[in-house]
Amino acid sequence: MTYSKSTLWHPFTQHGIAPDSIAIDHAKGAYLYDKDGKRIIDAISSWWVITHGHCNPTIVEAVQKQAAKLDQLIFAGFTHDPAEKLAEKIIHHTGGFYDHVFYSDSGSTAVEVALKMALGYWENKGKSRRKIIALEHGYHGDTFGAMSTGARSVYNRAYEPFLFEVEHIPVPFEGEESKSFEALERILKNNVDDVACFIFEPLLQGAGGMHLYSAEALKTLCDMCKKHDVFLIADEIMTGFGRTGTFLACDQAGINPDIMCLSKGLTGGFLPMSATICTSDIYQAFYSTDKSKMFFHSSSFTANPISCAAAVASLEVWENEDVQGRIDAIAKLHKNALKSLGARPDVENTRLLGTMMAFDIIAEEGGYLSSIQPYLYDFFLSRNILLRPLGNTVYILPPYCVSEKDLEEIYDTLHLALDSLRDERQQCAV
Repeated sequence: MTYSKSTLWHPFTQHGIAPDSIAIDHAKGAYLYDKDGKRIIDAISSWWVITHGHCNPTIVEAVQKQAAKLDQLIFAGFTHDPAEKLAEKIIHHTGGFYDHVFYSDSGSTAVEVALKMALGYWENKGKSRRKIIALEHGYHGDTFGAMSTGARSVYNRAYEPFLFEVEHIPVPFEGEESKSFEALERILKNNVDDVACFIFEPLLQGAGGMHLYSAEALKTLCDMCKKHDVFLIADEIMTGFGRTGTFLACDQAGINPDIMCLSKGLTGGFLPMSATICTSDIYQAFYSTDKSKMFFHSSSFTANPISCAAAVASLEVWENEDVQGRIDAIAKLHKNALKSLGARPDVENTRLLGTMMAFDIIAEEGGYLSSIQPYLYDFFLSRNILLRPLGNTVYILPPYCVSEKDLEEIYDTLHLALDSLRDERQQCAV
């Protein structure tokens, strides 16, 4: 069943050409079910948020219990058990390096919080460092601070005059690391006392096109920043909670950023929530008898008890089940699938990291606005698979409960889609 013209305005949707919206009635595990009972494999974890599967029973039970006990609470001057317990678990699962957890409600706001922490630290220290460094091709969200740190692209072109200045350096792609190192060194030397922080998506840039770079290169960039007392902000919103093969992508680089942004998989994808975690040094810069030095940030639903309960339950799944084994199994199947895909003449730049596999379709018109995207999106849905290519970049990012049978069906459908696209192109050329 689909819904045609309605009052709803959907995200990242051009309603002038988009097909009618599909009405989903319920979900379970790796599947979505429409109102007619048709089953769709959720091969992108509903925008990268679902980890253990839709309606995971452990999380469902925790949410039901919490909803009957405490639904919402102002978090200024009050606290509650789910928030306290979650903070303890976050600190534990991130290696015990961090000391403080600040809750908000989305990945974009987690980034805003992180930037305000870094900039506010220097302001409270009387140094007013104001320059921010970020990677090219990055994407950190759609609020104005997050857009400013992201790449200037079709995502934010209309708002570019209103974005604040950020120094963007090249991504240290394989064979091009020196360009990135040299650009960073130049900025650090020319702005010795003015660089506040370096923000990055560790190892994997998601919305920018599923770009990969090495853990070694990231470690070098971070070491360079630390020599100049520049704060490191890791945007683990998409990469965290196992997506890159380890609990955190930063684990692979052996780095402990000063500030880390978490969201998406924090609650297992069950409810919207985010956390910005930081070291004691940053917290202490706002700790004062001077009320004007407090951290001025809040959202109405900060530390919502039900969201916290969902996040606690999701982390307990990590603690009590073999989640890492599921991740490793998906990565192994992806690796085998990429061999045949990479052998095709119409495919290039195959890549794999944890549960994410991607490739680019060779096309004259690349990038996010490529006309290939709607054709492929419709093709996949016609085969009851939810895949949402980034222009001519096709990727799979499934929930960890996905079965081998479902993955094989997805891989087979990728080949069918490429064959269909090839035939379509040939017909158009005649």
